[in-house]
Amino acid sequence: MPLKKLNFKPGINREVTRYANESGWYDCDKVRFRQGLPEKIGGWRRISRDTYLGICRSLRVWSSNGGAAYLGLGTNLKFYIGFGGAYFDITPIRSTTAAGAVTFSATNGSSIVTVTNIDHGARAENFVTFFDADSLGGNLNSALLNREYQIIEVLDDDTYTVDVKTLANGADTGNGGTLTVGQYQIATGPEIVIPTEGWGAGTWGIGAWGIGESANIQLQLWSQDVFGEDLFLGPHGGALYYWDVTSGVSARAVLVSSLPGASDVPVIQNSVFVSDTLRFAFCFGTNNIGESSLDAMLLRWSDQEDITNWTPSITNQAGSLRLSRGSEIITAVQSRQEVLVFTDVALYSLQYLGAPAVWGAQILASNITLVSPNAKVVSNGVCYWMGRENFYQYDGNIRNLDSDVLRYVFEDINEEQYRQVFAGAVEQFNEVWFFYCSANSTEVNRYVIYDYGAGIWSYGSLKRSAWVGSSVLAFPVAATYSKNIVQHEDGVDDNETDEPKAINAYVQSGDFDLEDGDRTMFIWRCLPDIGFIGSTSQNPEAMMTFIPRYSAGGPQIDPRSVGGNSQGPVVRSAVVPVDQFTPQLDIRVRGRQMAFRVESDTLGTQWKLGIPRIDMRPDGRR
Repeated sequence: MPLKKLNFKPGINREVTRYANESGWYDCDKVRFRQGLPEKIGGWRRISRDTYLGICRSLRVWSSNGGAAYLGLGTNLKFYIGFGGAYFDITPIRSTTAAGAVTFSATNGSSIVTVTNIDHGARAENFVTFFDADSLGGNLNSALLNREYQIIEVLDDDTYTVDVKTLANGADTGNGGTLTVGQYQIATGPEIVIPTEGWGAGTWGIGAWGIGESANIQLQLWSQDVFGEDLFLGPHGGALYYWDVTSGVSARAVLVSSLPGASDVPVIQNSVFVSDTLRFAFCFGTNNIGESSLDAMLLRWSDQEDITNWTPSITNQAGSLRLSRGSEIITAVQSRQEVLVFTDVALYSLQYLGAPAVWGAQILASNITLVSPNAKVVSNGVCYWMGRENFYQYDGNIRNLDSDVLRYVFEDINEEQYRQVFAGAVEQFNEVWFFYCSANSTEVNRYVIYDYGAGIWSYGSLKRSAWVGSSVLAFPVAATYSKNIVQHEDGVDDNETDEPKAINAYVQSGDFDLEDGDRTMFIWRCLPDIGFIGSTSQNPEAMMTFIPRYSAGGPQIDPRSVGGNSQGPVVRSAVVPVDQFTPQLDIRVRGRQMAFRVESDTLGTQWKLGIPRIDMRPDGRR
């Protein structure tokens, strides 16, 4: 028989069985498709050895008027500015006590110090910094006490504990003196969504008496946007803050209401945003003027080019609008000529109209869901997002994306952790990525890629907590669970730490057969077709494997080969004048169905599969 080409349809298809998908690819990890052919994705490299506190779920990259690159980074514990490879804590201050309001008590042999501050208003895991404290008389001196600490336990409204990491001795009998000041940062939040149930969970009257209803403690999410060269930011359900780049990276973000000329600034919000058109600052889910309670369907905007003036008048363009479809506004994103606003059940188009209305909202669709505020991304002028049962796009019209991995994703997803889902773009490859928690994970550990240029899908495993495309840094950047930032598509290996690691990448086909599958086939030779362009190893390699079965529903044949091999390495031997590599693999594999797999797990390896050929013939079953 003539050589058979192993030429499979691009993209992964998990909507059919592996046998029904005999002409396509069925499984992969860390592989994308370009020009219809699979290749290993690029590597990643951390931007510095510095780390931050907490899990980052909000990233923003921008440059100042002077061309300096900045990174806004919001975690469940802090907010940072990344600059020059370092992370600077600009977390806003909630309150500062009067001198002498804080005192300490220590126990001999313990590093746990009890702090007394009447009506401190703090919670466990919040941060406090002490100033002007005197020594307690022994090991706990003033240099040790005058630092930032994370609160361990709140004992009551007036006392809490911190760990000073140094054991007190019998001489530590003082209280820190009469000048001690406590500076409290705004509240922290949990790393993940915490399910709760029983009395006190859910809203009043929900669930059986004395039992209650299940509810969730939501994780801490920041939203941020650039206003000129400065940063406009706020935690979900918190106040509005502003960071001025000219104040320097050591300056903390301050309340917008504290800026000169501030007028009727919202006191609470769920999401902040700055429009590309005419530069208005927005709050989505906020309070009415003169009130302090949250209206989750209300949006307000400042006067044009003035982040401090939120008082509507005939001489400015500040204003507000209440949407009608849904119970809360989830988020907003800038599209081509409009702002897209997502509620929990609908999508609106927000457009600039000019005075007197200023901004007007038009409903685009109902019964539209968005699983989290960060589960949307705009790439090449089109908005893509992940709903609770589908993927969507909006390019002037809304449509469901035809997905060949829909069941694969939504049948293995942790719905309790939907709020962790986020999206990002890799525009150089026409891709949008959606990251989510698999069913048994409370950390984001999986991704799915939509190649909107070719309309195909792939997926894989990767632990990330936030992502943003960046023209400023030339690479997409992502937050890791190692609590640092990495640049993606930078190199070919995993350089998240000091020690580079190989990226394990593979792609596997559906099961193919000989003619109609009624005969056993014997494969005895494979002629590889693979390129290693971009590899940094002198002799990169990839493994090619044939996986046989005797029936579509049966197990893999074990052993796969008798008296031979079912796999073999393809190794590059030269690069001049073109890539040269292993010319032939001697294979001995029998089966009625066969799957083909390519994978790599060596340092410095980058590969792109072509169209290999195999020698095969009908054969008797042995």
